[in-house]
Amino acid sequence: MKQLIRSMLVCLFAVGAGMAACRAQSAPQQQESGASCASPEKGARLVLPVNTYNFGSVPRKGGNLEKEFVFRNEGTAPLVIVRVLTSCSCFKATFPKRPVAPGDEGVIRIIYEPLKSEPGTFNKVLQIYSNSVTGRELLTVQGNSVE
Repeated sequence: MKQLIRSMLVCLFAVGAGMAACRAQSAPQQQESGASCASPEKGARLVLPVNTYNFGSVPRKGGNLEKEFVFRNEGTAPLVIVRVLTSCSCFKATFPKRPVAPGDEGVIRIIYEPLKSEPGTFNKVLQIYSNSVTGRELLTVQGNSVE
């Protein structure tokens, strides 16, 4: 646990230092030309090639369903996923607890428990919080729960 916290602090410090350096570098340019920092943001970058999934029609009493979302860290620093919030108690999510190195992939696994939701069409959003320079990412899951 201490190692995870230490890794997160190092990542956050690196992102903050990179942003401060970018601002300091671009400040004189902005006064002269209005330009912003030309180099891309440094830090972790969470990329989800697929961020939606449709379960289709599923029986409410048919058991739990799973879906894995693969993500990549296309940044320059380790990516740390802090939490994944679900919009319904019928969804659970698991994610890597260790930092994902630049260029590596990870998996966010979601479990849908149809018995815990009302019958009918559903459209749920899961929010991924991390140290990514892109900020919060969203996953959308939909389907139709039938009796």
